[in-house]
Amino acid sequence: MTSPMTRRSAGALIAALATPALAQESSPVRVIIPQPPGGATDILARLIAEPLSRELGRPVIVENRPGANGIVSINALKGSRPDGGAMLLGGVSIFSFNPNLYPNLPYDPWRDFTWIAPVADTPFVMVAGRRTGITTLPQFIERARAEPERLTFGSAGIGNSTHLAMEMIAERAQIRLTHVPFAGSAAAITSIIAGDTDSMVNPLGSTLPMIQGGGVVPLATLGRERSPALPDVPTLREAGLADVTMPGWYAFVGPAGMPAQVVERLNGAIRAVVDNPAVTQRLRDAVLEPVSGSAADIQQRARSESEMIGAFIRRRGIKVE
Repeated sequence: MTSPMTRRSAGALIAALATPALAQESSPVRVIIPQPPGGATDILARLIAEPLSRELGRPVIVENRPGANGIVSINALKGSRPDGGAMLLGGVSIFSFNPNLYPNLPYDPWRDFTWIAPVADTPFVMVAGRRTGITTLPQFIERARAEPERLTFGSAGIGNSTHLAMEMIAERAQIRLTHVPFAGSAAAITSIIAGDTDSMVNPLGSTLPMIQGGGVVPLATLGRERSPALPDVPTLREAGLADVTMPGWYAFVGPAGMPAQVVERLNGAIRAVVDNPAVTQRLRDAVLEPVSGSAADIQQRARSESEMIGAFIRRRGIKVE
C-alpha cells in the first residue's frame, strides 16, 4: 500500500516534470548587449537594469558582447538556457536590417529568438560639420546637386541605421553623396567635428551634447514632430522632404523555446519598469521614448519594418560583403 508521503512525493515529481524549467530565483538575469560600454544600447540597458532587478526580485547584470554587427552577442544568447536567465537587448538593425543585408546570416530573427518586449524608440537627427558652412537642409541639398558626390556622410558602418537613413534622404532629395563608413557612430561624429567628413544622421541622444557644444550643426530631425530637445530644429517634412522614416526601436528577446509563462513574467516586469513615471523621465532625459507593449506587438513591428527596409535595400543595391 502506498503511503501518503509517497503519494505526495510522486505528485511533486509529476508537477515538476510538467512545469517548464525556470532559472533559479536567486540567480542573476544576464542582459546581453551587442555594443561596447557607452553605446546607445548599453546606456539604455543600464538605465533600466536597476528598476528591472527590483521588479524581478533578482540581480540584473549587463553583459557587453560587441562584434560582427551583433552576431557575437546573438551567439552568446543562443548558447543560453531558455529559462529567463538570459536576454538580449538589441536594436532594430539586428532584427530587421541584417537579414536583408547579409546573404549568409548565421541566425534567423523569427526562428532563433523568443520575442519578449519592446523598450524604447530613439529619434534621429541629421547634422553637418561647422566647416561646411551649411546651416539648413535646403542648403545641403542645393550644394549636393551642384557638386554630385562631393559631399560626404559618415556612418557607424554599412547597413547601420545611420547609413540607411542618409541613403533614404539622398534618394528622396535626388542627390548623390559619398559614404564613409566608420567602426561605430562615435568615430563618425568625431570625424565630422574634425572636418574630415561633412554630414551624418545619428541618434539624437548621443548627438545632442555635440550640438549643444557647437561641434556640429543640426539640419533636421527625422521624427513626425519636432523634438522637445531641439524645438527650433525642423523635421525633414518641414524642411521639404516627406516620407523619410527611420525606425530606431530597442527590444528584449530570449533564446528560442522560452515557455509562455516565462515570457509573460518577463514582459510584465519590463512593462512595469517602462511605465514607471521615474523611469519614463530618465529615458526621456536620455532622449529616448519609452515603448510599452506585448511580445506579439514588437515581433509584428519587426516583421513589417524588415519588409519595408528590405525593399529599400534592394532598390538601392546596398550590400555587405
